[in-house]
Amino acid sequence: MNNKIMLFEDDRTMLSLLKTLLTMEGFRVVLAEDGLVDNLLISIMNEQPDIILLDVNLRQGSGIDLLSAIRANPALDNVRVIMSSGMDFKDECLQKGAQGFILKPYMPDDLIKVISPSLN
Repeated sequence: MNNKIMLFEDDRTMLSLLKTLLTMEGFRVVLAEDGLVDNLLISIMNEQPDIILLDVNLRQGSGIDLLSAIRANPALDNVRVIMSSGMDFKDECLQKGAQGFILKPYMPDDLIKVISPSLN
């Protein structure tokens, strides 16, 4: 598989668990730095991930705002974005251009199922 996935998650424990799980599943995992939407967008441009797992709530902003910025950038058209949150933002995320949404808390198998259909 070896797809590159970039993680945007405000919970450090969750971030560590996700990195371990996705690495075991064969992904190349990149952890996003904290920052404002513009800086995060630059980070995405530099990393060129295949998939982004993006929390709706970020430390310094909104994951939905970042999703909108990703979708407004033609250079990132092929990046697949899976959103996650403890609240049901599924409809809003899908309307803004996410390819999937997963409600927290979720089981590892559920995450893999949501990510897998988005793979080439």
